[in-house]
Order: sequence, then structure tokens, then C-alpha cells
Amino acid sequence: MSPLQLSVYWRLSLLFFFTPFLFFLDIFAAAVAARTCRRDNASDAAAASWRGALPPDADWSNQSQRGDAAEADADWRTEPMQEESVCSWTDWLSYGQTVYMVGLLLGSVVGGAVSDRYGKRPVLLACACVHALCGLVPAVFPQPLLFLAVRCLTAVCCCCINICAFSLAVEWTLPAARLWPPAFLPFCFSLGTMAGAPLAWLSPTWTYLHLSLALPQIICLPLYLSIPESPRWLLLWRRKDVLEGYRSNSPADQKCLDLLLDSAWSDLQSAAEAQAQTAGGGGHAPGDVAHLRHPTILLRLFIMSYLSAATALTYYGICLNIGSFGVGVYAAQFFSGLSEAPSLLVPLIRLGRRLICMLALFLSGAACFISLLLSRYHGTPALVMGLALLGKLCILAATFISVLYCIELFPTVVRQRCISLVNLSYRLGCLVTTFVPPGPTGAISLAAMVVYSSGPIVGCGLCLLLPETSGVPLPDSLEDCNKQPKNQAAIFDALWRPRMTLSSQTKTEMPLPDKVDIQTPNTPFLQESQ
Repeated sequence: MSPLQLSVYWRLSLLFFFTPFLFFLDIFAAAVAARTCRRDNASDAAAASWRGALPPDADWSNQSQRGDAAEADADWRTEPMQEESVCSWTDWLSYGQTVYMVGLLLGSVVGGAVSDRYGKRPVLLACACVHALCGLVPAVFPQPLLFLAVRCLTAVCCCCINICAFSLAVEWTLPAARLWPPAFLPFCFSLGTMAGAPLAWLSPTWTYLHLSLALPQIICLPLYLSIPESPRWLLLWRRKDVLEGYRSNSPADQKCLDLLLDSAWSDLQSAAEAQAQTAGGGGHAPGDVAHLRHPTILLRLFIMSYLSAATALTYYGICLNIGSFGVGVYAAQFFSGLSEAPSLLVPLIRLGRRLICMLALFLSGAACFISLLLSRYHGTPALVMGLALLGKLCILAATFISVLYCIELFPTVVRQRCISLVNLSYRLGCLVTTFVPPGPTGAISLAAMVVYSSGPIVGCGLCLLLPETSGVPLPDSLEDCNKQPKNQAAIFDALWRPRMTLSSQTKTEMPLPDKVDIQTPNTPFLQESQ
């Protein structure tokens, strides 16, 4: 890798490492509030353990004794020096996750458009600064409405960071290796999930919790200033001065950037030609509306939207209730992050998009269903949680594959719109998860676990209606979609064949882009996979 690529990867990895600190803040905040504030009425114990803050079998009987008149007169008891804490509005904490998911939905709507207009780098830097500072505000001003507003703003910034970081990572990667950024960045997210649990465990109060999760992010903010802009975006906006500056860094950067520009320009030309071919003779393109109404596109859009909603329900249903399996919330959160680490190996599995997606969905549903059965028959809490985390790992792998699958299923002229609709379904699934109430004991309810386990299994069956897209060029039209193989993986034996190096491939002449006045060497055309 060139120095610029390394600079992009490790800085984006650091961003993804810190993102879960505030992503799962509501779980830690509820746990800290339950530890420092105790309700005198046992009937309100479930509110303290909302969303897994406490084990469902916590003993609240000692707190409901009415023998002590002094305790009966006080609704709340606080630890020393915590009179001005959040103990007077802990019921508001249960709305934090819902507001956060609303913020993620808003960020997914505006993040892509803003980054396309102003560039990935400026939006990423601005959101990283706001995201870090949002962690400090509740520590200084512990007010309920301000806390919820900050949670919404944090979620918007988090979603924009994800959009820009994924785009930068993919667009700074050569097409032959673009399976790795979508796998490596979530791996860094899982490491951050594991690191955030002990930091929260070591924080005895509300103030210390927010300081310990926000200060590391603020300290690392200057490191992000060296992140370069996307070469594809610079090519579109004709920023040849910036591109020349990147190329002059080193010979390795020059060679890498030339390859990236050739690939980006070829893809832009292909998209423009496909759009021109779909235009009608009368001058108005039937384009988007006609394609979106086609049965093939509608079927694929329905299946991918369902898969996105089902995977979101299962993944966040387990993540946000991780403390309800009878294991300590901090230990459960640590192992929740640890269970996602093997997702880094997904790009090594070359079984085709459809087969690996079906396998991951089925294993996820089966693991959640077995976990449900064990929980009903008084199974070991550690075993129940382990099976649920196995289901979460499989659903994460299915999510990763479905992201690539979605890109390869739709033709160029409607690809962006279809992906936006699928992403909207995913965010709606995340939002619905926060409205699912816990069971009477604070654990995940029976109906919720049935949904979490059956949704992926139904999605596994729906995948049979999709074609195999691995090893097939991205479709530019409906005709290309109909040519995709439906019954077997395309060129299955080629999936295990070692990739040819650039030096061993036949070089072809390629016209230089008119938008950028840069002399690029003749390099082979590389088909982009994302």
C-alpha cells in the first residue's frame, strides 16, 4: 500500500474504534444511574434495568421494605456528592436509544447528499469534532431535554462518519481489494466496543462516564486533519491541483492514484453510456421510473429491503438488550464486541454472494431460536448469551455480504436510488427495535425473540429468488440483470483461483479523462466491485 492509503486506513480505523463509545452510551448510562440511584419502590425496578442495564434476576426485595420510615418518605437515595446527579430524571434515559436511532435515520437521509456536494473529508472532520464534543455536554449540563437533543445530534454525526469513512476507504482501495474495507472497519468497531466496556466499568459516576468516553476522542482529533479527500470526488469536481499534490508525495502514491483515477474514470464513462442508452428518442429518459416498475427490480428491491430490516431487528435487538441475558452488563458488552471480531475473515470465504448470505442468515436464526429455547428451560445464562452472540455474529456477516450484494443486483441507472431505499429499510428496522418493550422480568420478550430468530430464516428462503452476482460485472441495464446466473455461482472455480497481479495482466490503451489534466500511464481496466 502507498503512504496515502496507509494514512487513510489507520485514521479511519481510529474513528471507527471510538464510534461505539457513544453508540452504546445509553446502556452504560442506565447502568451507572442504577448503580448510584436506587428507587424505593420495587415496582419501578424494571425501569432501572431498561434495555439491559441490570440482570433480570436482580434482587430488589430489600429495597421495598417499608419498615424504615425515613426511606419510605424519600423516593430517591443518592450516593454522597451526587445530589445534583441524574437521579431525578432517570426515567428519561429509556428514550435515549429511540432518539439515537431517529438521529441515525436523519443522518442516513442527509449524509450522502452533503458529502457528495461538499466532499467526504470536510464532512468527516466536522462530524468527528461534533461527535467528540457531544460526549462532553451531558457531563457539564446533565439536563434531560439537552441529553436527548445531544443524543440525536451524536447519532446524525455517527451516521455521517460511517458514510464518509466507508466511501473514503473504498475509494482509496484498488478494485481487486475492495472487499476488505467493509470488513476491516466493522472489526475496528468491535474492538472499540470491547474497549468501551472496561472504561465504563471504571467510571463510578455520570460525569466520569462521559469524560472517560469523550476525552480520548478529543485528544485524537488533530490526527484526522491528515486524511486525504476521495480521488473520485476530486475527479468529478476537477480539483486537479489537489490530485497533483497527492501524486507528488511519493512514487508509490503516484502509481496508486493513477490506478484509482483510471478505474474511477472508466466507471463514470460506463455509467454515462448506460444512462445515454436508456434515454428515449423523444429526449426524455424513461430511466428511473420505468426501471423501478419492472418486476425484476421490484422483486430484488423487496427482498433486499426485507433482508435489511430483518438483519437490523436481529442485530440491534441483541445489542441493545445485551445485559438482559443474566450476565453483568459490562462483561456482556465486552463479549458482544469480541463476538464480532471474526467478521474480519468474511472476505476470505469465497462461496458466492447468495450462498454465504443464506448460510449466515440460517445460522443466525437457528442460534437465536436455540437461545430462546434454553432461556425458557432455565439454561445457563452464559450459554444463552453465547448462542445469542453467535447469532449476532452471523447476522453481521450477512449484513456485510448484503451490502455488496445490493450493489451488484441493481443496474447503474437506478442503483443509487435502490440502495437508498434499502438503507432506509435498515434504519427503520433499527428504529423499530427501540420500541420493543422488555419482558416482565426485564429480559427480551418471547415475541421479540421469535421475530429475531424467524426473520433471518425467512430471508434465507427469499435469497433463493436472487441470482448469483459474484464474479459477474456490475449490470448497466435490465438486460444485464437478466443475464446474471440464477442457479449456480458464476465461474465458481475462478473464485478459488489466485488473482492475477497487475504486472501479469494485459495492458490496454485507455483515454485520459478530460476533467483532469494529469498524465496517467496506460493501465488495465479494473472492474469495480463496489
